Amino acid sequence: MTFADAWRPNGIKILKRFIDKPLFLHQSPAEAPRRAAAAGSGAANLARQTSPVRRTDQSKNREETMRKSVVTALSVLLAFSSSALAQPKQVLFGALLPLTGPAAPIGIEEQQGVQFAVDQINARGGIRGVPVKILFDDSQGKPDQAVLAFNRMIDLEKVPALLTAFSSISLAIAPLATRRQVLVVNPAAQTDKLENASPFLINTLPMVRQEAGVLAKYAIKNIGKTAAIIYENAAAGIDGSTDFRKYFEEAGGKIIAEEPVEFGQTNYRSTLLKIAAAKPDFVYIAITQSHDAMANQVGQIPGFPTGIGNTFSRPFFGHASTEGWYQTAIQSGYPDNATVAAFKKQFNAEDMGFFAREYFNATNIVLKAAEKVLADGGEITGPALRDAVLKIRTFDSPVAKINFESNTASRPVEILRYKGKERVMVETAQSAN
Repeated sequence: MTFADAWRPNGIKILKRFIDKPLFLHQSPAEAPRRAAAAGSGAANLARQTSPVRRTDQSKNREETMRKSVVTALSVLLAFSSSALAQPKQVLFGALLPLTGPAAPIGIEEQQGVQFAVDQINARGGIRGVPVKILFDDSQGKPDQAVLAFNRMIDLEKVPALLTAFSSISLAIAPLATRRQVLVVNPAAQTDKLENASPFLINTLPMVRQEAGVLAKYAIKNIGKTAAIIYENAAAGIDGSTDFRKYFEEAGGKIIAEEPVEFGQTNYRSTLLKIAAAKPDFVYIAITQSHDAMANQVGQIPGFPTGIGNTFSRPFFGHASTEGWYQTAIQSGYPDNATVAAFKKQFNAEDMGFFAREYFNATNIVLKAAEKVLADGGEITGPALRDAVLKIRTFDSPVAKINFESNTASRPVEILRYKGKERVMVETAQSAN
């Protein structure tokens, strides 16, 4: 219990006393006989001594002024006790990211985005003068490791909120977030199951279903009517495959081959040969890591069909073998030039990439929610942060204008084509429902 919590009930009683009962000058009953004896005035004098002292108009005014001063002082102290004294010494958050293993390149970029947002706000004096601290833990891209890391953060550090990455990891910790009432913010994972995984889960990207719908409709009009699918045998890959098939077939397309691969796999040659032998107009690829390895092996197979993919296909770009490929991307802008330059300098980076920008932006959403909680005189807890996000609802920044009609954001989807050193936007659509 804080001093403010302990003092507040007594303070209210004292304040009520002075509001209800003016300050009158009384003599104590014990003092009256002594003064009467000293004066030798008898019973009449004693009676006068035990009555309230007669007050002049001037004394009445003094007492009224004193009463008002006490009431004012107590009111200020009560207000102070419920706000300033409740301010924490620091605001603590966590981030559970794949910092080692096959997905480490993405996880490290995400980590940089989070750290940069925290460093920026601390350079401005923190949240209402309170410094922010971020704790990182390594999920290794594995659900079991993520569960262990989540419990460490909550049990040892008592973090009220954390950022996460990857669908299988986010799904694994979602029940824990519900049970422990910890806000989990997901700026990248897109399996459809995340929409209803936990009342304490906030998704700042649309689900994979929404990207797949946009891409399938574009593909059948502009690329071809037969498709093959390569998908990662994990939550996001399975949902991506299922969703693309649904939308593509509804639009009149036909899936003629489908091949699963495993998370962490690096040799795709047999899978790629099967897809090439089926001779589809294009292949939809839903994987979250090892893009470079697949792109290099595609280059060894003559006549491999055009590839298309979603936001996670970004690493395919820049390879000679993927020239002319397509991908969807959640519309994501850049901060101002000075901010981007500061990021590049701090992390010795060539660019502030998609995942760095998205995690920078998502961290700022958490920080704005924390600022609202403190401004309202509340305590920073998982439920308070979640409620603040949903009350603010619209978070507008150069990176994205994010609206939370539910726990999942709605954002525009771009279709990009790889042309030389550029990814050229060929179409923009609102995410499908």
